[in-house]
Order: sequence, then C-alpha cells, then structure tokens
Amino acid sequence: MWLVVMFDLPVDTQQARRQYTRFRKALLQDGFSMMQFSVYIRHCASEENTAVHITRVENSIPPDGEVRILAITDKQFERMRIFWGKRRKPPEPVPTQLELF
Repeated sequence: MWLVVMFDLPVDTQQARRQYTRFRKALLQDGFSMMQFSVYIRHCASEENTAVHITRVENSIPPDGEVRILAITDKQFERMRIFWGKRRKPPEPVPTQLELF
C-alpha cells in the first residue's frame, strides 16, 4: 500500500517557513520521499503500518495550511500514468526490500 501526502502550507512569514520545514523534515525522517513539490509518498507493508504512518503525519501537521493523506494499493499505484513533457516515464517500482514490523 502506498501513502500519498499532499500539502499546501503557508510560507509568508518566518514562523510559517519554520513550520513548513519541520513538517517536511518529519515526512523525510518517517521514510517519505518527494514525488512532486508538496507531494510525498511512502510504501507501507500493511494497513496497520499505514495507520501508524498516518498518525505520525497527523501529529506533525502545522496549525495553518492544508494537508491531505491518500492511501492507495500497489495495483492502483502501478496504473498511474506519468508524463514529462511529451516523454512518458514508468512509475517508481514497488520496493523489493522486506519490511519487518
């Protein structure tokens, strides 16, 4: 299962930029990788593991802005179509490493 976190956070003040940076670093420390600007993804081995990471994201959300979390299956993720200009690239492969709980 893939976890997709999409966010739109303000960066108009120094405090808002700090909160944005803290949130982004929390995502990276939790194993997320940047898919696009303000869109981060992470592979989870099970629904229970997904729930753990959703809770971690919820606990690090800044007070301002908007954050959306979407859980999709591996099959749905592999059906994603990605376009770069006129060239098409395949989606990121499912990790081959074994995850232990």
